[in-house]
Amino acid sequence: MTQPPPLPTLIATSVVRGSDQGESHGGIYLLDLAAQEIRQVVDWNTANIDWQGRGWDRGLRGIAFFKEEVYVAASDELFIYNRDFQLQRSYRNPYLKHCHEIHVSHNHLFLTSTGHDSILAFDLERQAFFWAVYLTQGETGPQAIAYNPLGNRGPGGSKGPVATNQLHLNNVFVDDTGLYTSGLRSGAILRVGSDNTARIWAELPEGTHNARPFRDGALYNDTASNLVRYDRRDGSAMTFDVPQYDADELTHLDLGDERVARQGFGRGLCVIDERFIAAGSSPSTVSVLDLTNGQPLLQVNFSQDIRNAIHGLEVWPY
Repeated sequence: MTQPPPLPTLIATSVVRGSDQGESHGGIYLLDLAAQEIRQVVDWNTANIDWQGRGWDRGLRGIAFFKEEVYVAASDELFIYNRDFQLQRSYRNPYLKHCHEIHVSHNHLFLTSTGHDSILAFDLERQAFFWAVYLTQGETGPQAIAYNPLGNRGPGGSKGPVATNQLHLNNVFVDDTGLYTSGLRSGAILRVGSDNTARIWAELPEGTHNARPFRDGALYNDTASNLVRYDRRDGSAMTFDVPQYDADELTHLDLGDERVARQGFGRGLCVIDERFIAAGSSPSTVSVLDLTNGQPLLQVNFSQDIRNAIHGLEVWPY
C-alpha cells in the first residue's frame, strides 16, 4: 500500500458537560496530526451562560472559515476570530439557540439552531442574518417553513418558531444540490431545496450527529451506538468503533448520570481527504480513520475528564 500523504493540522472545539460555574467549560484547540501535538488557543470561561444540565450553553461548537477569519459558534452567539485567535466581533440572533454545527457555502454561513429546529443563514459579505427555515415533521412527512430571522414576518407571512427542540437539529451541510440537515430525532438527512421544500434524502437511526452526504452515501456519527458510519447507497456500510478507556483512566466519574456525561459520545467529524476522515469523541479524543481498509490510523487524547467532549472538528486551512 502506498504511503499516506502528510496529515494536516485540525482545529477542534470542546464542551465540558456538567461543569460548574467558575470552571472552564470548553475551548479551541489546534491539533498537529503529524506530530500528534495539541495546542489550546482559546479557553472558554464565561459566567453569562445557562448552567442547567448537560451541555446547554457551555462550550464552543461549530467551526467555519471565510477570508482569513475563523467563525465559531457558541450556544446563542457567533464569534469571529482572526488567525491568531484574537476576537474581532460577535453576533446574536433571537432564533439562534443551542447552536451546534455551522457550514460555509460561497459567501453564506449556515447555522443550526437546535432549540428552534431551524437553520439560519448569515451573509458573510454584509455580516448579517438574512434568512431562516424551520423544519418539522408533518402528517405527510417533513416540512420546511421559511421565515425572517430578524423578527419580522418572513416569506408567506410566517413568523419565527418558538423554541421546542423537537428534531434536535445538530448538523448542516450545503452544496450546489441543496441544503442538508439532520439531528438526534430527525430520523433522516433532510434535503431542503431552493423552493423551501423538505424531503428525506437518507434515513438515519435515532441519536446521530454530523450526518452529511459523502461520496455515494452518508457519513455520520452514530452516537447512540458508539460508532462512526459510512452508509453507501447500495446498502453496504463501513463502521468504526468509538474509542473506549478503562474506568481507572478517567476522571469525574462521580456525576453518576450518562445523560450528563459519558465516554464514547461521538461528535465532531470532518473529511481530511478521499482516504482519511477524523472523528471526535469523549473524553476529548480525535481519531483518524482510514476508509481504504476500515481501520483507525491514530488517535489523540486531549483529556481524561469524562465531561470533556469534542464538538466541532475541521481541517485547519491556514
